[in-house]
Amino acid sequence: MDLLICNNTYIALRASPSHKSEMVSQILFGERFTITDSSVNWLKVETLFDAYSGWIDSLHGGFCGWQEETQGIVTGQTLTCIREDGSLMTLFPGSELFDLSDDLTVFSIGNQTYRLKGTQVSLLTPHASVTETALQFLNTPYLRGGRTPAGTDCSGLVQTVFKVHGIALPRDSHVQATRGTAINFFSEAEPGDMLFFSGADDEISHTGILLDRETVIHASGSVRKDRIDHQGIWRDEAGRYTHMLRLIKRIQ
Repeated sequence: MDLLICNNTYIALRASPSHKSEMVSQILFGERFTITDSSVNWLKVETLFDAYSGWIDSLHGGFCGWQEETQGIVTGQTLTCIREDGSLMTLFPGSELFDLSDDLTVFSIGNQTYRLKGTQVSLLTPHASVTETALQFLNTPYLRGGRTPAGTDCSGLVQTVFKVHGIALPRDSHVQATRGTAINFFSEAEPGDMLFFSGADDEISHTGILLDRETVIHASGSVRKDRIDHQGIWRDEAGRYTHMLRLIKRIQ
């Protein structure tokens, strides 16, 4: 079995081996994966972080040999590093770094060494709270399958925010809903709790993070703040509830 690591800003993970196929997720810089199948110029892979499967274009490259231990995770909105050839690369929150120097300014993947541009060591230290991390995604455009401040979907937002704080969650909202401890009453919910919603049916199809007793942050059109109560998300401009609250979960 081939063991690989992403050394691109991200690699699109698609539902089937075609560029016309839906992007179901993204493999971020430093995230590791295994090859489980192949088809012409495509590789079917499974990620180590969240055991998510999909297809990547083998011609795009962006991967190299396996490394065992992550030594840092990007926590700020973007981190700019310099490759050995002098070109710049932007890394997003949730990206993983290896072989960090003692002063946290140099790291490497495979035989490629990277230097941080300017003083960015603080971008390797998470905010004090999950809610502070979530707010750095505010106004990010909605992108189906996205996980970054350049574009994210609802479960990608929640997954990446918690990853920054050292908590691994599954990729999809209905599976995320199986994790954590259930909070039975909305009045007992706390900032940082995960909220899960449904549409017309009872199936979990949306998620967000509670900012305070009256506000949720979630990805719907863009990453936005909306009013929340025991019934669900109230969108002022629509004049109605857009998502019905089904479940509250707390990750300790």
